[in-house]
Amino acid sequence: MLKPLFLVATIAFTSVANASNFAERESLAKLVHELDGLSALVDEAQGRANPDNRIRFQYNQLRKDLMMMRLGIQEHLDGPTIEPRNYAPLSGDYRR
Repeated sequence: MLKPLFLVATIAFTSVANASNFAERESLAKLVHELDGLSALVDEAQGRANPDNRIRFQYNQLRKDLMMMRLGIQEHLDGPTIEPRNYAPLSGDYRR
């Protein structure tokens, strides 16, 4: 009686965990898309900047930081969705 209940609970938990994982990955993908869109805004702001200002905003540094964030998120999205398991080594000795 407990085994079927345990099985249903395990399946339900796995489904919720997978849905949560998918939702997170979807949000991160949207974030990458938004970071890509910021590039045009940075270009626009730089185009409107007064080159004669004594103190200037460092647009190149902003671009590098945005790219670093984008690459970090993308690396996470491109990585495996589950960690590989560790298995005990095989003995390899099959003869007696």
